[in-house]
Amino acid sequence: MATENKNLSVYDKNKIPNAKDLRFGIVVSEWNGQITEALFQGAQEALLDCGALPENIIRWNVPGSFELTFGSKKMINTQKVDAVIAIGSVIRGETSHFDFVCSATAQGIKDLNVAYDVPVIFCVLTDDNIQQSLDRSGGKHGNKGTEAAIAAIQMAVLGK
Repeated sequence: MATENKNLSVYDKNKIPNAKDLRFGIVVSEWNGQITEALFQGAQEALLDCGALPENIIRWNVPGSFELTFGSKKMINTQKVDAVIAIGSVIRGETSHFDFVCSATAQGIKDLNVAYDVPVIFCVLTDDNIQQSLDRSGGKHGNKGTEAAIAAIQMAVLGK
């Protein structure tokens, strides 16, 4: 597994640009809320730790991961953000629904990155079970939200 020997929350603050002058949008799926709330907390804490101002972090909720693409597009078009973090969690079930939602969400976010000059960071956990999600949203592997926030800062600076 890609995160097996990596803590997603570890970053060297000295190597990250200061985020004081940047605006961030965070679009959060309400589905699997225990996981997405933890991811949001990790992202928000990392942004603040790297200098982002609380008033420059805009959060919107959407019903599920499939809706992250539309929410992110609206965020880009209406909020003058420097980067968007799309936060979701899809956990495999007994049907192929998982595959369709994961694929569509990944493709949708990729399409936004191609179509717009505002980076959209993919912070969607696509796990086989709840334990894997817990491990990556503040558990033994750290927090993917933290990793996404650092990527958002780096990409926002690259975009300027």
